[in-house]
Amino acid sequence: MIKESKSELKARVIRLDMNGIDYQQILGGPPDSVTMRSGLVRLSPGTSVGVHNTNGYEELIIVLEGKGEMRVTGQDSLTIGTGSTAYCPPETEHNVVNTGDNVLKYIYIVAMAK
Repeated sequence: MIKESKSELKARVIRLDMNGIDYQQILGGPPDSVTMRSGLVRLSPGTSVGVHNTNGYEELIIVLEGKGEMRVTGQDSLTIGTGSTAYCPPETEHNVVNTGDNVLKYIYIVAMAK
């Protein structure tokens, strides 16, 4: 298998399904991008993505609609809502929880930090 080089990557538009499924991958790392991974997440009220760790990645969450919390182990919860962003550094255990009455929609972007 031949690995795509950075110069073979092409600019492109990716359509988002804003009202469809609960998860849509946007970028999946190579060969979609150099290291970046991203997705659109839709959480129903009272649900979460589940506790996970960023490991060697840093993560940015961009909230499109709704409200919730980013619950970070060893730190106070961060309130997130429409138009806000939240950053999670490498090696950080966290969870995103919908604390509102409507669907929480956000895009996450992770990139290698190390």
